[in-house]
Amino acid sequence: MAEIVFAAGAPHAPGLIGLLEAAPNDVKDVVIHTYRTLAERIRAAKPDALIVFANDHLANSRVRAYPDFLIGMAEEHSGPHEWFKPWIGCDDYTVKGDRDLAEKLFHGLNRRGIRMFAQHENLYFDDNISVPVLLTDLNDGSIPMVPVLQNCTVPPFPDQYKSYEAGKALGDFIREDLPSDMRIALLGSGGLSHEPGGARYYFIDEEFDRWFLEASASGDHEKLLSELTIERMEKAGVGGTTELLAWIVVLGAIGPHRGESFGYVVHKDFKCGVGAVHWHLDQPVT
Repeated sequence: MAEIVFAAGAPHAPGLIGLLEAAPNDVKDVVIHTYRTLAERIRAAKPDALIVFANDHLANSRVRAYPDFLIGMAEEHSGPHEWFKPWIGCDDYTVKGDRDLAEKLFHGLNRRGIRMFAQHENLYFDDNISVPVLLTDLNDGSIPMVPVLQNCTVPPFPDQYKSYEAGKALGDFIREDLPSDMRIALLGSGGLSHEPGGARYYFIDEEFDRWFLEASASGDHEKLLSELTIERMEKAGVGGTTELLAWIVVLGAIGPHRGESFGYVVHKDFKCGVGAVHWHLDQPVT
């Protein structure tokens, strides 16, 4: 039985890299502390691989043929895609892939009724993968990564309940299909409240963000799923807040556990609230 040894959710606002140095010191302190802590804890968990769930920003699939989940199977993952470089403001990077794990994930989740698509060529990455990779130094080659891009934008996409079911299938796959000594880390990349390119481009719903961070850290998944509706997320920011469904996949994989938040900060130039949660896998909620 393989083991999930790390699980977290974190935002990936592009400004967290390109605009960080110009942010106020109190904002920088929270961002640096959050991602430095996640980086330290990922490495302390000594995973054999990291599976990242993140939304796709319409870069890899056509709107009329949009998969719910798209697995990157490349032997190396490189980014950011050329079109997104000025937007993110980050250097090129390469992360080692794990094609064998990606293939097993593809077959294992499809067998469990979660329809997965796959692409062997390098996927187009924007802030979805680039920000967590660079802010946690995953481009150092120490931990192989399997990226899974999730549809959170093109209806009908998996809601909170379907995302949680996908996570449960993911957890079952890890525990039942992978080698008994394998150690897996999970990261949900996306959120918090924001409306990219919309009428409320600079609006950040602080009340929603603080509620979500507290609710996701509480371990009360039944309550979280009943209240985290698509309508509520869209009210907090159309087309962006639903990225939090990637966190829900991770929660489904680990089951109810208490989490730890590293603080919350708002900076208008990020156009997104910043806060992350690390779930303690030795603190189940019964």
